[in-house]
Amino acid sequence: MPTPQTQQNNRRPGNGRRPEMPAEEKQFDERTLHIDRVARVVKGGRRFRFRALVVVGDRKNRVGVGIAKGADVTAAITKATDIAKKSLIVVHTYKGTLPHDSTAKVGGANILIMPASAGTGLIAGGVVRTILEVAGIKNALSKSLGSSNKANTAYATIEALERLIPAKDWTRTKQKTVAKTAKAVPVAAKTAKKAEGSEQ
Repeated sequence: MPTPQTQQNNRRPGNGRRPEMPAEEKQFDERTLHIDRVARVVKGGRRFRFRALVVVGDRKNRVGVGIAKGADVTAAITKATDIAKKSLIVVHTYKGTLPHDSTAKVGGANILIMPASAGTGLIAGGVVRTILEVAGIKNALSKSLGSSNKANTAYATIEALERLIPAKDWTRTKQKTVAKTAKAVPVAAKTAKKAEGSEQ
């Protein structure tokens, strides 16, 4: 006759332990760039809240920045992360770096980003470096030419990345121009021959 202990073991496989669920891989790399405490003056004093600046990227040429306020740090970061995920942009790259130079100005921040040869790495300051990292860019140079405000610097970097034109577009334009010129030369020669024949 089975004992109560045996019956209990039969009911709960694995000695009563729940089966371990595999940890889910995060789709995005989330980085907190800056946390600030802000105050709002109300009747009877000041009300303090927190403001978080967050960058989100999948390291596969998609990146976004978000800024939000919350009653505590966790709430502010959660809100900012949601905003960043809704404002993702696609960054055009060329052989692990940028296709060309790009610059953008937001407020007092003026950011210049430039391509670099393989093996250079990321030569950039705090905020710009983090954004390029989570975007999946391996080699790039950058220079901050204006204010060091982190929020403006982050948005200026995103705008500079948005302005990048993929290499296939500007090389194709050149090829089209060459093709048009090549077609135009025989046509011009034929026209000249016809004109000479009619004069004779």
